[in-house]
Amino acid sequence: MSKSETSGAGFTVLIPARLASSRLPDKPLADIAGLPMVVRVAQRAQLSAARRCVVACDDQRVLKACASHGVEAVLTRADHVSGSDRLAEACELLGLDGDEVVVNVQGDEPLIEPSLVDAVATELVRRSDCAMSTAAHAIDRVEEFLNPNVVKVVVDRMGTALYFSRAPMPWWRDGMADLSSGRVPAKLPSPAPLRHVGLYAYRAGFLRGFPELEPAPLEVTESLEQLRVLWHGQRIAVHVTPLTPGPGVDTPLDLERVRKLLVAGA
Repeated sequence: MSKSETSGAGFTVLIPARLASSRLPDKPLADIAGLPMVVRVAQRAQLSAARRCVVACDDQRVLKACASHGVEAVLTRADHVSGSDRLAEACELLGLDGDEVVVNVQGDEPLIEPSLVDAVATELVRRSDCAMSTAAHAIDRVEEFLNPNVVKVVVDRMGTALYFSRAPMPWWRDGMADLSSGRVPAKLPSPAPLRHVGLYAYRAGFLRGFPELEPAPLEVTESLEQLRVLWHGQRIAVHVTPLTPGPGVDTPLDLERVRKLLVAGA
């Protein structure tokens, strides 16, 4: 997708960056081929059609790291419970208009595909009936389908999310008998189930109000914040991409994997 196809949206990318991480301390500052990870993420996002790309961080060290590499950043409170809460504050600090499209690019995705950022922003502009948009891609391995760390989404005929879950879904009644017997199913349902990609677009007005919405019981059960949106009767548009997104960074092992991929591609 070219810049000309999405430039009319005039969207802003916001990248939440929290310094504290139980599995990978100081994660936003982790060195990846000579640059802090959060700077790598911002540089990838800047290749999209976004008119502005801003890191929303919680520590002066991240602020300084961004400034030293020419990346715009704002300092937000350190007590936010989620990235969405942090971005809601960033919208206020930046004075974003309520109708402006904001794309949330996670701060631990240094291999994010710029065209996917554009596609999610464009999907929200196209779907005026939706409060948010996100992305998904087809699952091609049974192991991923059964993995509770891989979030699945089912959509309606318009590409609107019906539900997100860590459970394998849709449940293939006739093909999942093996699982009921303790065996791994031999194949996936058809059509292929969809893996949710944690990339979101919102209108700034909705994002500012999101932290005030009552948490949903399903959200608490599944530990999936996007279920709050559906529980309150709002819609989420889903862009299904043929691309398999690059790996994110949650652990030291993930970090080494991404470092090797970047060095190999240099």
